[in-house]
Amino acid sequence: MLKLLNLALLIAFPVAWFAPLMRAGILPLFGLSEISIISGLQSLWSSDVFLALLVTFFALFAPYVKTLGLALVHFDLLSARALPALAILGKLAMADIFLIAVYITVSKGIGVGRIETAWGLYLFSGCILLQLALGMLTKKRNKMRTSN
Repeated sequence: MLKLLNLALLIAFPVAWFAPLMRAGILPLFGLSEISIISGLQSLWSSDVFLALLVTFFALFAPYVKTLGLALVHFDLLSARALPALAILGKLAMADIFLIAVYITVSKGIGVGRIETAWGLYLFSGCILLQLALGMLTKKRNKMRTSN
């Protein structure tokens, strides 16, 4: 079951990257434009390369590498000793959700524009949380396996 859920994340993460995280607009009278992780990264690359690299690492690289690493552990192609390093990658991916939450909070606090969260934020957050749970369950399963 852990294997299948983890493999499903290999599909769910790319969907979450292109899904709308939020809708933002300057004034309530105008339409709201949808912002996804990918569209946000595209605009960051033109304005702030360092922040774009950080967000790329947190949102794309860290969660996907952790998912691939867990898959390798599940199929016994990678030692379970790699699980602590994979756990760190999962925690780094949570930093991206924190950044998004800060952006939304700051934007709403300013009151100039309008921001609405969209389904992609929940999908991405769910993927990260599922991945963290899978990492903990995999660690627990491997401890039980080695103690027997």
